[in-house]
Amino acid sequence: MSALRRRVNLGAIAVVVVIQAFRPSRSNPPMDVKQDISAVMTVDAAVRPILDRSCNDCHSNRTVWPWYSEIAPISWLVASDVSDARRHMNFSEWGTYPAYKREDLLNEACKIVTERDMPLLTYVIAHREARLSDSDREAICRWTKANIEKK
Repeated sequence: MSALRRRVNLGAIAVVVVIQAFRPSRSNPPMDVKQDISAVMTVDAAVRPILDRSCNDCHSNRTVWPWYSEIAPISWLVASDVSDARRHMNFSEWGTYPAYKREDLLNEACKIVTERDMPLLTYVIAHREARLSDSDREAICRWTKANIEKK
């Protein structure tokens, strides 16, 4: 191995080691169970497991942080995705949303699963069980529409 190649390899290893010191927050905020979506509205028995396996890791305060979320720079991406998702829609804080926002989020949920924009491809690659079948998408849309019509 040439001296230049050895230095480049050592430099790359040093960078990987050093960036491990920069850790994003990977916490789950405290939950008020009275604000959880299940406490505020009916979640169909068919939809609950879909939300649990395909949505809650990003869209709730019940994130199960995978082993790869410990390794920079992947940890930065995972933490950023979870933070953005929670900010957009958080099932653990559903009761804090005004009625119009809940309705908008339910409409959007049906739309984005129908268009196959959620769950994110990067999430599904690492979590095969999170893939949504056509019947999963239909169940989500039936549930969201039924909850919008109750208003």
